[in-house]
Amino acid sequence: MPDLNSTPSASRIQIGIFGRRNAGKSSLMNALTDQSAALVSENPGTTTDPVFKAMEMLPLGPVTFIDTAGLDDTGVLGELRVKRSYDVLDRTDLALLVIDAQIGLTEFEIKIAGEIRQKKIPALVVVNKADLQSLIPENKADWQEKLGMDLVEVSASRGKGINELKSALIQCARNIEEEPFLVGDLIKPGDFAVLVIPIDKAAPKGRLILPQQQVIRDILEHDAMAVVTKEYELKVTLENLGKKPAIVITDSQAFLKVAADTPKEIALTSFSILFARQKGNLTDLVRGAQAVENLKPGDHILIAEGCTHHRQSDDIGTVKIPRWLRQTVGGELNFSWSSGQHLPEDLSRYQLMVHCGGCMLNRREMMHRLSLAKAQSVSIVNYGVLIAYLQGIFPRALEPFPEVRELFREY
Repeated sequence: MPDLNSTPSASRIQIGIFGRRNAGKSSLMNALTDQSAALVSENPGTTTDPVFKAMEMLPLGPVTFIDTAGLDDTGVLGELRVKRSYDVLDRTDLALLVIDAQIGLTEFEIKIAGEIRQKKIPALVVVNKADLQSLIPENKADWQEKLGMDLVEVSASRGKGINELKSALIQCARNIEEEPFLVGDLIKPGDFAVLVIPIDKAAPKGRLILPQQQVIRDILEHDAMAVVTKEYELKVTLENLGKKPAIVITDSQAFLKVAADTPKEIALTSFSILFARQKGNLTDLVRGAQAVENLKPGDHILIAEGCTHHRQSDDIGTVKIPRWLRQTVGGELNFSWSSGQHLPEDLSRYQLMVHCGGCMLNRREMMHRLSLAKAQSVSIVNYGVLIAYLQGIFPRALEPFPEVRELFREY
């Protein structure tokens, strides 16, 4: 079981807490985590921004509880808070809909429950303040039918029903869709996987970046062996290995050098392409790369990243990819950038959206971003898939993945 320190935030189960203002959402999170993680007050609207608290919840392992602003908030600032709460819903793996027992069930909660079901998010209804107003069995059955979710009564302030809620959470979590493997289904026990990791000024001193760590972890969990080398030492590494590796995985920026030094009979791909498959829909992203053929000077391109980081002088997202796209199109393009958890609502002005590998996003949020682009008829591709396309090694870099082999033939 992965522990809290070794599990990246995006790989933890994200449990979002939603409901009206003053329904007791913050008190509930404090009770579940057994800490004063969220500010609690009798004044409505105390929570203004999402509050995150990570913990170890056995047998689920590492989880993150997210307290949100009331979905009934009002005014200009209130609308912004509600928007942020709905943003949390789009990356929630399991939702808790909190109802104030003293107010009871209204059309407001029924509407929210419908939105949660529409997004196919496993969910529970938590009726809070049960010490002040308990439900009769007939009402409980009626509420569950109208909301389409199981119901648990608690008193968050007194700790009543919290153990029962945790047990229900564990059962509900069985309905969470598991992320696909990064590389585990491409290798067998005893195989070698060679990882090509450039060490440059952008590499964090003393550690590997998150995608590299996660791929190594996945290889080890599948009883295979990871051999790590730099791009200029790959040829010697392969010669001295004594056994043909099952796959070579490279940083996308070293694709050309690595492809030249990797024999054709050895499978080759990139960290970013592996994340494209795990976090999203590889077929859609491959089609997005082919949309580059339709770009023309003056088109608008959005480059989106799931995290924020210090930009280097030759940054991949702000310098290299724009340069390569300009060279391919043969003219100037209009670039916009987005980073972190928030994506522009209106994507319709863009002819192409180029997304990072998404290692800091969970699968549900990445799939939500893909659906937004699709709904607005915007082609989307990720860094690794695009770089393979632009550098002319598109079919080879995607060869290990059966789901896109038909697209190879089209290409």
